[in-house]
Amino acid sequence: MSSEKMACNVLYPILVFLSFQFSAVVGYKQPNVIFILTDDQGYRDVGYHGALFDTPVMDKLAAEGVKLENYYVQTRCSPTRSQLMTGRYQIRTGLQHGVFTDSIPSCLPTDEITLAQKLKEAGYSTHLVGKWHLGYYDEACLPNNRGFDSFLGLYLGVGTHYSHRSIPPLLDGYDFHRNYLPAFEYNGTYSTHVFTDEAIDIIKNKTEDKPLFLYLSYQAPHSPLEVPDEYKEPLRGIFTDENRLSYAAMVSCLDEGIGKVVDALKETGIYEDTIIIFSSDNGGAVGSHVIRGGSGNNWPLRGFKFSLFEGGIRAVGFVHSPLLSGKVKGTINNGLIHVSDWFPTIVEGIAGWNTNGTKPLDGINQWNTIKYGTCSSRLELLHNINPLNVVSGGRDWIVDMSLFNVSIEAAIRYRDWKLLTGNTGQTGWIAPPDSGLTTINGQSSPSDQIVWLYNIRKDPLEMNDLSEAYPAVVKFLLTKLYNYHNQSVPVFYPDPQPEQADPCLNGNDCVFDPWEPLP
Repeated sequence: MSSEKMACNVLYPILVFLSFQFSAVVGYKQPNVIFILTDDQGYRDVGYHGALFDTPVMDKLAAEGVKLENYYVQTRCSPTRSQLMTGRYQIRTGLQHGVFTDSIPSCLPTDEITLAQKLKEAGYSTHLVGKWHLGYYDEACLPNNRGFDSFLGLYLGVGTHYSHRSIPPLLDGYDFHRNYLPAFEYNGTYSTHVFTDEAIDIIKNKTEDKPLFLYLSYQAPHSPLEVPDEYKEPLRGIFTDENRLSYAAMVSCLDEGIGKVVDALKETGIYEDTIIIFSSDNGGAVGSHVIRGGSGNNWPLRGFKFSLFEGGIRAVGFVHSPLLSGKVKGTINNGLIHVSDWFPTIVEGIAGWNTNGTKPLDGINQWNTIKYGTCSSRLELLHNINPLNVVSGGRDWIVDMSLFNVSIEAAIRYRDWKLLTGNTGQTGWIAPPDSGLTTINGQSSPSDQIVWLYNIRKDPLEMNDLSEAYPAVVKFLLTKLYNYHNQSVPVFYPDPQPEQADPCLNGNDCVFDPWEPLP
């Protein structure tokens, strides 16, 4: 047995036992939790991953905390948020395909217990600042009815950062709310500044008798690429690509905002009792490869937002807190961790509460892994199965061995192995603008190969397909996909109803608010 495995098998239960014994003796003070989620921030787009622009606050927080370097989210906005809020794979909720748009009568299923609801039950005050993007067509779907004491932000997945209006091809309307009401007073104010100021206000007005859960879900650096000029000027000597310049400036503004939030924690005296969790929501959106464009970057990883290659799902993540063990501060955690893990990690591990009443969780409590550096107990991760996305092809020997339809877009991870199906392999490695690096194309033209196998530990860039060399591993993982597919609920992605949803036609005075769908 290796020393690493021995630490998992021996040290982990000892630390868990001691932590519970200590809590029982002295009484457990529930920490505050600040969960910061950024929107479309690429793997490359932070200083400590090699960005050409500086992110001194994020870099410092990560350097003094625990960097999560084997950490995964979903390929796009709503699925990541749904798994954060429920701790459950999207195959359990019918959200395998797409995102919640302005005119689809759908939302995070209302029979799912959310992270905010459990923390409220545990005695926390709960606040959402920023982007919701888990559906809004019915009042039961709204943040204030899903466990949040307060909400300031947008319901939809995209909108302008100053005027807070939707952008084509979405319906036209205003999308900025405080709790249930439109917040017109923020029209013309940059969203990152609004959200930072609101977070600071919540921190400064925290009541002493309740711990705080603040979900700070920034809209930036999602397109459209809008940012005050003051953040662009210092970067003009670095970038000639105007879009990349604007994107970098948006991240710089974010970084500044996060610094102000941390300063507020220190000024109010609650920093010492606070855990800061940082995550991006998916891979960076890269130029014409994604809807509405984008200027994020995921180099050296393969792929981008919407892709099941690493560049679409491997996220920037870290945890910062004085409450971390001294042995882990300033370290890298290479344990397998997924966004669904935050639900039990925060509720059970950090808040010291329980997950009673939830549906069966896919997430795993990783708090001792993060706090003490013990090994992650996650060995397996279903990235997704999307039966509405299929491709043609498939090598005969793989088709013949598999009960799972390999034409379906899917991906699964088991230990170091990752299998993708329903993928033509045409996605490549996109170099960041103005970096002097060269883009590497994927497979140049479609072929019969739509199944790919990689050893992610040895080959994190997914350059060496091993499906021919390890057919037994391919079969093993296809069997796992087959079993997961059999457990899936049907995809729920109803047809859009633009006439009913149009806020300028449905009586909502051009404001995105709940609407009455057709039967």
